[in-house]
Amino acid sequence: MKAPQEILAVWRQFDDFPMDTLTKAWFYLKDQKPRQREVGTMKRHHMEYGVTGNCFDLAIWLFDAFKEAGIEAYPIGSELGTEDAHVGVMAADSNGRRFLCDLGDQWLQPILVDADDNAYTDERLPGFFPAAEVQVIPEGDFFKVVYHRPNGKFSSQVYSYKPVSMEKFLEAGEISQNNVYPKPLLEVRIPWKDEIAHWEFFDWKSFLSTSKGIITDPSLATIDEWVERIYEKTGYDRTVLKESLEFYKGLREDSAS
Repeated sequence: MKAPQEILAVWRQFDDFPMDTLTKAWFYLKDQKPRQREVGTMKRHHMEYGVTGNCFDLAIWLFDAFKEAGIEAYPIGSELGTEDAHVGVMAADSNGRRFLCDLGDQWLQPILVDADDNAYTDERLPGFFPAAEVQVIPEGDFFKVVYHRPNGKFSSQVYSYKPVSMEKFLEAGEISQNNVYPKPLLEVRIPWKDEIAHWEFFDWKSFLSTSKGIITDPSLATIDEWVERIYEKTGYDRTVLKESLEFYKGLREDSAS
């Protein structure tokens, strides 16, 4: 179920890339149009401020990297144009076998999704997603990924096999970038003991998901404290983090009033 080296070589370029909506809020404040950034702009922001972006940003960036490497790939998405939109990239190896590449959910590596391939299995598999085993289950034009957590709980995500045109993909990205959900989010893969764990900051709380369970961080009281905690995990520019978090704090206060 693992991808060949040709696909992994591109994927590994993004190993230390968080997925976040903090960059989204920071760029939203600049009021530049379009708000869905091009790859060149994302690369410049990453070089200058260390930031990456949300699932649309990462999918567009990854797709461009596959294209540059001469690997067949196309964008995929579910519920595009809504608050529940989720996107990724499908990449094919030299034999035409398709692999899901999802930086938005911070996968550890791509996974085979063609059920008619000899290497396919619907068994629960470790090593593809931080702190969880995954199953890939085909369902017609879609496939479902089931995540099995160490505490016995599970969740699922549905993806479409069908390609999305770049025009429609960018339109959906623009919709997403123009709608800032009032709860900030950042996810990043980080080394923990002998594994790669999943650290998440969401709605002013943070925690680490590991194969041994969830480790909750102590609560924080100030923006500056959050800036330092997120900086330690990501290396994001402190000024960018502060501007973004202050914007989210304002959204929270507006929703509470």
